Amino acid sequence: MTQIILIFGAIYGFLAVILGAFGAHALKKIVSEDQLKSFETGVKYQIYHAIVLLLVGFEIKESNTYIGLCFIVGTFLFSFSIYGLILSSAKGKKLRFLGPITPLGGFLLLIGWGLLTYKFITG
Repeated sequence: MTQIILIFGAIYGFLAVILGAFGAHALKKIVSEDQLKSFETGVKYQIYHAIVLLLVGFEIKESNTYIGLCFIVGTFLFSFSIYGLILSSAKGKKLRFLGPITPLGGFLLLIGWGLLTYKFITG
């Protein structure tokens, strides 16, 4: 599982750079300022959690599995639902079903942070 956590950390970091550049250069021409800020929020959360996944992955303990899974799934649901909402809106066909997925991803990120805090408290 450690290798999977590290791989997702690296992939999320890689994609965050690509998507950040896409937002800064191509997307700003076709979406509103508010939509661009939302897209940037997705990129920021993705890069932050990519770094956390790498740190969690390097701490090789089985107890990190649930923390890693919460961050992997939470980041995917949070950031990628935002990307989907913004890009589909720019195409004129907003995928509204993605709206409720964003807070679910955020909730999983909170669980991951909570588990990480618990791990530090209990040693």
